[in-house]
Amino acid sequence: MKLVMVVGILLILLGVAGFAVGGFTYTHEKKDVDLGPVQIQHKETRTVPISPILSTLALVGGVVLVAVGAKSK
Repeated sequence: MKLVMVVGILLILLGVAGFAVGGFTYTHEKKDVDLGPVQIQHKETRTVPISPILSTLALVGGVVLVAVGAKSK
């Protein structure tokens, strides 16, 4: 399999995953006060959305690369 087709397939998979998941969430522990044995901290959860435009571009780019790779055979 050619490198162009492999990259195209990976882009297609990333585009489909972007549509399916829609984003990812991560948790960050933040320390507010640290006075010897007394510690006050809290967990902060953030969500990073994946733009549908980026997913569409990855999907279309992957299809184009697979088509170019298949045509060159």
